[in-house]
Amino acid sequence: MNTATLEDIPRSPGVWAQAWKRLQNDKVGMAALLVTALFIVLVLLAQAGLVASHWQLEVGTPNAPPHFVGKKPDGSQTAVVEMVAGANVDLSAIDPLAPRYQEWAERAAKFKTTDTVKSDTLLFGGDRLGRDVLDKAIKGAQVSIAVGLVAALFATFIGTVLGALGGYFGGKLGDFLEWVYNVFTAIPYILLVFALAAVLKSGPLAGSLGSGIWTVVIILSAVGWTGIYRLVRAEYMKHRSREYVRAAEAIGASHMARMFTHILPNVSHVVLVQLSLHVVSFIKSEVILSFLGMGVPVNMVSWGTMLSEAQTDLIQGYWWQLVAATVFMATFVTAFALLTDALRDALDPKLR
Repeated sequence: MNTATLEDIPRSPGVWAQAWKRLQNDKVGMAALLVTALFIVLVLLAQAGLVASHWQLEVGTPNAPPHFVGKKPDGSQTAVVEMVAGANVDLSAIDPLAPRYQEWAERAAKFKTTDTVKSDTLLFGGDRLGRDVLDKAIKGAQVSIAVGLVAALFATFIGTVLGALGGYFGGKLGDFLEWVYNVFTAIPYILLVFALAAVLKSGPLAGSLGSGIWTVVIILSAVGWTGIYRLVRAEYMKHRSREYVRAAEAIGASHMARMFTHILPNVSHVVLVQLSLHVVSFIKSEVILSFLGMGVPVNMVSWGTMLSEAQTDLIQGYWWQLVAATVFMATFVTAFALLTDALRDALDPKLR
């Protein structure tokens, strides 16, 4: 008589295995996962100094066009004025300094000590100092994505812990946490961000937080936990009286074990989806803060600082820095948003 062993008994796939299988069947979700993974690899390479490590070097001429645009016409300022006004127009009437350009160029040539060959065109163009826009976009991706990920992790941790405490215990602790939540949500999000940025960037705490990146992370984490708290608290209120929690209580499991060992895995889909949503939201917030000069310091680059610099460049017809920052940011944010939708469907308990 044959007896079946434990190895012969078929096992049902786990929660994560089922979620991964559903995600694999989602073509849009897998494409978004691939794009997101490529950006993460690019960020890690930039962090290790393997790419975009020399983004501050002036490798091209000022505002060097992209390769497909071609070299700018020679003559710099005079050529531009002649092209716009005509070659027969008296340049001194339009630009009083025009007769001095040649003299200044000759004087500057006398003080030139090194022969640095600068490219007239770059792959994605150059900025006003001749720095490679592609390197700046990659380095900006490192800063913006790192800020979004770290701030989202901190905000998710704060919101999950407070939501678990408020939803599981309730009572006076729950009322106190609800009061704190109402205080934070009573102030408009963007005004609260600006107020904290003003305090941390120029108030008594300015300079005591180290790198400007950490200042932005603290600001976004301090204001971004409320949405996660509300959802996690509701889930814990729903799960705390269910049979499996009562069974864990009956066998002597502590409150912490019931909260984070038994209940948390069953609400993890909410936490993970909120984490993904906050990454996208915080990247946008960092871009806005840096665009307004309240984000990363001036010696660093992010997508927000690139967009800020591109304002004056665009007026002069130099559009490539704006396009590079916009394309990089839009591609990552769109891919991450689509991945979030795919994760929500894959982790939804109703679809298991």
